[in-house]
Amino acid sequence: MSRELDRAREYEAGKKEQIPSEQKCVFHMTPPVGWINDPNGFSRYQGEYHLFYQYYPYGTSWGPMHWGHQKTKDFIKWELVPCALAPDTEYDGQGCFSGSAVEHGGKHILMYTSVYDRLQEDGTHKIRQTQSIAIGDGVNYEKLSCNPVIKSDALPEGSSVVDFRDPRIWKEKDTFYSVIGSLDADGSGQLALFSSADAVKWQFKSILDANGGRYGKMWECPDFFPLDGSHVLIVSPQFMRAEGLEFHNGHNSIYFVGSFDEENGKFHRGKAKSLDFGMDFYAPQTVETADGRRVMVGWLQSWDNYLTPEDFEWSGMMTVPRELKLKSGKLIQNPVRELENYRRNEVACRDVRLCEADGQRRLPGISGRVLDMTLDVDVRRASSFTVHLASDGDYVTTVSYDVNQGTLTTDRTYSGQRKDMICSRTMYVDQKDGCIRLRVLLDKYALELFVNDGEQAMTSLLYTPLEADGIAFSCTGEAVFDITKYDIIV
Repeated sequence: MSRELDRAREYEAGKKEQIPSEQKCVFHMTPPVGWINDPNGFSRYQGEYHLFYQYYPYGTSWGPMHWGHQKTKDFIKWELVPCALAPDTEYDGQGCFSGSAVEHGGKHILMYTSVYDRLQEDGTHKIRQTQSIAIGDGVNYEKLSCNPVIKSDALPEGSSVVDFRDPRIWKEKDTFYSVIGSLDADGSGQLALFSSADAVKWQFKSILDANGGRYGKMWECPDFFPLDGSHVLIVSPQFMRAEGLEFHNGHNSIYFVGSFDEENGKFHRGKAKSLDFGMDFYAPQTVETADGRRVMVGWLQSWDNYLTPEDFEWSGMMTVPRELKLKSGKLIQNPVRELENYRRNEVACRDVRLCEADGQRRLPGISGRVLDMTLDVDVRRASSFTVHLASDGDYVTTVSYDVNQGTLTTDRTYSGQRKDMICSRTMYVDQKDGCIRLRVLLDKYALELFVNDGEQAMTSLLYTPLEADGIAFSCTGEAVFDITKYDIIV
């Protein structure tokens, strides 16, 4: 073990005992200490699910990237495993960037982007992003002596040597594949497909897909997998421009459904769609479970809206893992079914009729900051309805549906933040026979919304003081609510 990795392991082991457990989320994976971003290496290994992540243990902002590590048997209870990778060689001394993992021959293979950055005599930096392999037993991982296993000179002529990252490895029959993001000669995003017989010697196969300057520039953190008879490509584009309510400015996560020409290594895609409409979601990655489900997790934070409280010694968390299905060419996502095993203290309120004169109405037993709540709202005689969350008179975050506009909005303006950050985001939502179904997951600071049985998702952070645990309902016109709420106890 290198000195850098040993130091990181000792630091996180000591610090995790010093951070109050009540400050952490209950059913969202959080780091023991420090900063985390992209999920990495989401994989099944020896009967458990391992999740690595971009990690800087020594501060609450981005730094030289390590790979943090946790594992789970049910996607809800997470067990800390010692830090897996540290930037401790010449070829990755400036960071072990994002990547993925696969089980093979009883070993756990990690594939990651290794970053080299050297100051030149003329004052410029020589930066190279390459791909490297580490093989381990679920706890300890050894980097190959022949690393890096893929260099940028394997890409088509003119491709960027600086932006070449985030390998997604998988195995089909006797062949390993990896799709990796890069930039074409014109600065637009492309996804390079490589193949290998042993995960060590790799050959360039094709450009799986390219954006031609459409949908942002660099396509980060690609994921590519079969689902319900089609193939799905997920990418996280940098520097997108807003388009209606579908895409927002900056970093997005989008997906395409299409078909895969395996012989030629080409993906033929359909229409681009937003994966999550919230303010804090990026870089998702998926795993296939032992029972055949496709499960996705994402980084529940934003690059451009840093909200972590100054007194926290940790920053960043992961979403609740979500089961993915395809329905009419659309990705459906819902929290993993395992979450239901932790539901307690059911409160059901049926046929609750509200009108504008009621103002903000609270209901017996409906409150809390760690919960799973489903609302079926009949809006046929309403102009709008609002759910007021994490409220105590001083603070509130609202989720509102405008019937006439057909839009759902999350607004955290009054959640307690003191910075000039993005506070609201809106998406179009269709009614189903005059009704809206809204599932609300609230876990202290994490808010995840699933609309109409997972047709859309909206994920956001709210660092409101935990004492603000009130929930209220209001409307304009008349609305009828059926509400079922559970506490989540892990």
